[in-house]
Amino acid sequence: MTITAKELAKKLNLSESAVSLALNHKPGVSTRTRNLVLETAKACGYDFSRLKESDKSITPNGSIYFVIYRKHGAVVTDTPFFSQLSEGIDAECKKCHYYLNVHYLYEEDPVEKQLSDWQSAGAKGILLLGTEMSQRDLTPFAQSSLPLVLLDNYFEELDLDSVLINNIRGAFTAANYLIRKYKCQPGYLHSSCPINNFDERADGFYKALRKNGMSTSLSVVHRLTPSVEGACCDMREVLLAKEPLARCYFADNDLIAAGAVKACREAGYRIPQDIAVIGFDNMPLCTYIDPTLSTIHVPKQYMGKIAVRRLHELISDPDSSPLKIEISTSLVKRKSG
Repeated sequence: MTITAKELAKKLNLSESAVSLALNHKPGVSTRTRNLVLETAKACGYDFSRLKESDKSITPNGSIYFVIYRKHGAVVTDTPFFSQLSEGIDAECKKCHYYLNVHYLYEEDPVEKQLSDWQSAGAKGILLLGTEMSQRDLTPFAQSSLPLVLLDNYFEELDLDSVLINNIRGAFTAANYLIRKYKCQPGYLHSSCPINNFDERADGFYKALRKNGMSTSLSVVHRLTPSVEGACCDMREVLLAKEPLARCYFADNDLIAAGAVKACREAGYRIPQDIAVIGFDNMPLCTYIDPTLSTIHVPKQYMGKIAVRRLHELISDPDSSPLKIEISTSLVKRKSG
């Protein structure tokens, strides 16, 4: 038995207009609401042939599945980074005439079954946000026949197409800038959460030290939770313990940087006169905090668009050789550094 749009609106406690916008893949509702409406509609047997021909014609190439893999919680989907990445993916899917499905996968989920179900449902390909994934986690995806582009991660041993940030260059740029400006060895606000991206940023940071003739073993390193509140609490403990502090710091991301800045200011340190900080990602919060945060800019929407374009190429030519596409970054100078 099928469900009508009106019944769907009542079932989800949403307005009929919101349901209509979501079903027709139009702006005006949040990504979360759109996904909820679409997934419920499919589960309840909604007849998508009811949609206007003009709405159906925008997706003649079928469906692409954007899969977010959640493992230990480092991927937070309500952050500006994720929303801007999603906007780029959504815009390029429309341009390439694909319908976009968004799904969440967790470590304990039966991945092989999910892949089989998506293939049976007519999925043309998968964009996989693999920020939290290990090489082992990727095995079932690598063995699937569905075209796949891995986002925000890369593994040398796997023949998979990947689109990711040039983390090494970005961190090198930030650390090198601090060294030249403050004429001293920078410290490192390193994530306590194990993520490949952060490991690459560590490589870039230490590469800058070595290039400038500094010993990596002498670096002041604080391991902080990769969230504003978590990093703030961790940095408070560092300050209370009177651990040695650096004159300036590179942080693995803006959230860590913002949390550390908050804790340091609470303790009476002036930013940047006493301690300077540079983050990574260029989130909107960089311009909201006081002082504004210097950071490494990541073109997040462009990253999403490039991933869709590459997946479209794979769908059109499944025999093409795997590519690793690294998106360049740039330094944004503000008041914290």
